[in-house]
Amino acid sequence: MIAMSEEQIYECLADTGCNKELIKQFEACRSSGRQKEQLRLLGDYRRLLLERIHAEQKKLDLLDYLVWTVKTNASL
Repeated sequence: MIAMSEEQIYECLADTGCNKELIKQFEACRSSGRQKEQLRLLGDYRRLLLERIHAEQKKLDLLDYLVWTVKTNASL
């Protein structure tokens, strides 16, 4: 098992976009040995990121459709 320092964990969470409150909750769980709660927090945040990705993908799809429409000289 690869151990991460507190600083590395903080940096990793911050780099993924976690806010300070989520990081604080994660650290509290870590310090009290609540691994299941840590995993729940990470899973919840992962789902949130995935929802954001899907929302942005829909925007890209619409933009691509608009570009295709313009290129094919369809009326706007």
